Amino acid sequence: MTRLVHIVSHGPHCLDGVAAAVAVARYHQGARVQPQFSGNPKINEVIRGLRIDEPLADQELWITDISWTDPETDRFLRRLAERGLKIFWVDHHRTAIERVKQGSIDVPFTHKIVDDRYAAARLVYDYLRQRLRAEGRENPSFERFAHVVRLADDNDRWLHEVEGSWDLALTLRAMNGPEAFEDLLAIDERATYTPRMQAAHDRVAAEIERSFEVAGASRTRIPLQGGMQVVAAVCDGYPSEIADRWGQELPNSVFVLFDLKGGAISFRRSPDCEVDLSAVAAAFGGGGHPAAAGCEMPELLTLLSRRAGERVAEVVERLRATRRDD
Repeated sequence: MTRLVHIVSHGPHCLDGVAAAVAVARYHQGARVQPQFSGNPKINEVIRGLRIDEPLADQELWITDISWTDPETDRFLRRLAERGLKIFWVDHHRTAIERVKQGSIDVPFTHKIVDDRYAAARLVYDYLRQRLRAEGRENPSFERFAHVVRLADDNDRWLHEVEGSWDLALTLRAMNGPEAFEDLLAIDERATYTPRMQAAHDRVAAEIERSFEVAGASRTRIPLQGGMQVVAAVCDGYPSEIADRWGQELPNSVFVLFDLKGGAISFRRSPDCEVDLSAVAAAFGGGGHPAAAGCEMPELLTLLSRRAGERVAEVVERLRATRRDD
């Protein structure tokens, strides 16, 4: 029977999460791989929605670049492990590290790596490469993926020292559904773009400029003590790119970007700012890294729609009053 490997990873528009999933899939060459991608708000639902049938002893579940928050998800995973499923968890987010330290995760993992020294894709890849060597096996497809892993690690940790990492992350963000996973699964060792990836890359440039226009028109600065400031704006996608450019001209700044495309808040900071954004995001039920984090604020949409409605109501009442006077 063909080995069955389940993967739940952050995505499908996150280079690090997709690359981590592809690393697992390439390692298990010849197995039947079933990848699923999720953002933080849906992760508990996605994990508990897994359909894993008996026998479980020859199956694996990999959860990469993401963590869950509901104790019921722990119980679900424990039941699977008790029935023989091998469960692997690899994450590098500060919120996951804190939850492990607090003892909030109660799952009997086959293997667990929760470490913020590298991005998830590199943590997964390095671990599986060690396994290959220990097993005395060769896997050329897996080895050819090393450069993409370097790109993912460089971009996700905001190092931007490896040429092409930012462009690749933007390209994947512009792709639809499972396309990013499929194309990275087949990509060569030089990370040559497939035609589908190239088309997505070409769309990105125009979309970024549009988002900069929206963000620039809505930008607001809130001064804090000590010369620090919070810079808030609305954007239409690409919050990291906006914050990176603004960070060069606005020192000691925390950027709060409400992304219309994703409906979530992204926190970023200027290079000289030392605020731990993962702690900021955690205060709103989100998470992430010290330099890049995010959360959801559903009430913002209600506030926005209410304010728009109030302004329109003022005009309507004024027009009605004018007609009565006439």
